[in-house]
Parts: sequence; structure tokens; C-alpha cells
Amino acid sequence: MGDDWQSIAPPRLEHVADLRVGIAAPVEVGTTAWGGRRMIPITGGLVQGPRMQGVVLPGGADFQLLLGDGTEAHLDARYVLELSDGARVWVENRALRVASAENSKRLREGKPVPPEAVYFRCQPRFETAAPAWAWLQQHQFVGSGVRLPDGVLLSFYQMI
Repeated sequence: MGDDWQSIAPPRLEHVADLRVGIAAPVEVGTTAWGGRRMIPITGGLVQGPRMQGVVLPGGADFQLLLGDGTEAHLDARYVLELSDGARVWVENRALRVASAENSKRLREGKPVPPEAVYFRCQPRFETAAPAWAWLQQHQFVGSGVRLPDGVLLSFYQMI
């Protein structure tokens, strides 16, 4: 490789949708050899945005691994969207949530925490059988999240 290379421009982000996801009480598994394990049932929700509208179907879940006394949460959420045209989209959303010990405890107790006090970023992946939505499988996406006492807010962006 010669000296004629340079950094490639960063991707642009295009807003796709915002999700408000309802959740039920956590199912605590306990502390395993890898960390604290818990599962958060997803009860449904709404999808609104410039490129996608619909609902989050009930029945998904967020599988969590908590490290560092719960200050670092590795999230693996799986759920289905039903879009306004009837298409269904499988979502696998991996995320990292990091907060202070105090704020992490408040989140686990279902208490409010200011969004700016929590780092919450995600990488959603999509699958669908609907040809009109095939572009979801042909691009990369990133997002930001906010944990609420009764749910989660997510904003998804396509990397262009």
C-alpha cells in the first residue's frame, strides 16, 4: 500500500423512525459466571417517523447482561414491528447502556434518570419478507435510546 491513501468520509445519518416500546416487570435470572442476567418482556409499542410507521407487536423481549455492579448493560432485544402497510419486520437490536452506579440502580428500580446521564446507543438489524422493505436488510443502522420507568424510547438512523 502506497502513501496515497486517506481517511474515508464518515457516513451520513438519515432519520428512519422513533419507537416507544412498552415493557413489563423484569424476569431476574441472577448473577451467573458472566454477570447479572435478566429478561425484560416487551408488551408492545408505537413506531413513528419519516420513513416508517406502525406498531411494536407484544411478545418480544430484551435479554440483558449486567456488568460492573450493573453500571454497564449489554442489551439484546428481539421483537417484531407491524408497519402501516401490514408488512412485518423482525428486529434484533443490540445496545450498550452505561451509567453511574447510582443511576444504574435507579434504572433497575424503574425510577426516572435524566437521559443525559446515561450513554445508550444501539445497532438495530432488520429482516423482512416484504419486497417494499428490503432496503432495511441492505443497509446499516444505528440509534440512541432513553430508558423510562415504563418503557424505552429509541430513535433509529440509516447510515448513508
